[in-house]
Amino acid sequence: MSDAEDSRAYTVRLELVDRPGELLRALEPIAGQGGNLRSIFHERGNVTPRGHIPVEVDLEATPTQFEAIVDALHETDINIMQAGQDRYGEEFVVVLVGDMVSADLSELLSRLQAESGASVRDFSLTGPDGEQSSARLRLAAESGSVPSILQRLQTIAAERSLRVVEPLAPGGGR
Repeated sequence: MSDAEDSRAYTVRLELVDRPGELLRALEPIAGQGGNLRSIFHERGNVTPRGHIPVEVDLEATPTQFEAIVDALHETDINIMQAGQDRYGEEFVVVLVGDMVSADLSELLSRLQAESGASVRDFSLTGPDGEQSSARLRLAAESGSVPSILQRLQTIAAERSLRVVEPLAPGGGR
């Protein structure tokens, strides 16, 4: 079996010191061991109890490569808070509509992740002029948890006067 066939998804949650170059220092062992980055969620607005920045890295690697990545991160004194197979089995897209600047989108995303366990895979922001703008979020979740995540997102968004356009189910139904 080739490495490509044996690749699996993994999530590594790191704790980085807030200084220039730390994220690059954490990513170098991943690249050096052949890991393929899927996404990085750098929670600069939050800090861990030790005052460091939490960073979630989703990657693909073979089991052997992943072990080598974890070992290499330890050797470079990168603090690993969690490492293991990717826990996200579903992805979905939602759109937020409203005043994104006043809503503090960064804090909203950090809170959603902390309170629901969802992971932000990608987002885009449009409509910078005026009070109405929109944010498209691609979220990843544990299998079966999408309804509770959407409910939590609705609550957090309502607190910020944002409207949530929820994903449609296959076939156009809800």
